[in-house]
Amino acid sequence: MSAAHVSQKLFIDGPAGRLEAVFEVPADGQSPGNAVVCHPHPQHGGTLHNKVAHTLARAFVRLGFGALRFNFRGTEASEGVYDNGVGELDDALAAIDWLRANHPGGPLWLAGFSFGAAIAVRAAVAIEVNGLVSVAPATYRFANRLDSQPQCPWLIVQGDEDELVAVEETIEWVNGLDPGPELLVLPGAEHFFHGRLVELREAVMAFVEEKRGQSPFS
Repeated sequence: MSAAHVSQKLFIDGPAGRLEAVFEVPADGQSPGNAVVCHPHPQHGGTLHNKVAHTLARAFVRLGFGALRFNFRGTEASEGVYDNGVGELDDALAAIDWLRANHPGGPLWLAGFSFGAAIAVRAAVAIEVNGLVSVAPATYRFANRLDSQPQCPWLIVQGDEDELVAVEETIEWVNGLDPGPELLVLPGAEHFFHGRLVELREAVMAFVEEKRGQSPFS
């Protein structure tokens, strides 16, 4: 595992204009794969700098992966306007396209938090990816009634004291999936995982390590 990394600020061509992004990669430039991380709701203060999104990116970087975080349309320096989750899916797909074009080879994982987790779920339905991590996914609002479900290794992490995404809601949604993802409920954790970010990072790292090479799209 490598904690040494470099960060590159950049812009990606998105369907509604340029998308502000940060790409983190191990300092030696060598990585076994890459991940795209989606941030929480942009109309409620969510940006690529969100602590949970940053924690997700850091989990992948510590495993040697490259990690791309980007701002959805209309957020900070990204062009365009909020599109109620519709255009934001297109933004995520554009970020994936950029990563595959500029850093090809190796597995590609998706990860997201809250609104971003729901967008990542929908992106993993739209295209083939090697793995998915959804933290406190706002599924009923932004990823309900899917035509199909992700077929890759998939982890959902949820706090049982989440004040914005009820744990019962997430459990009910997961129970309707077949086969379902792995669900990790953290006792005492609320929506933003205050004081629990290291635990979250370690759980994500353990899952990615365990599932490497198990994707049907490897």
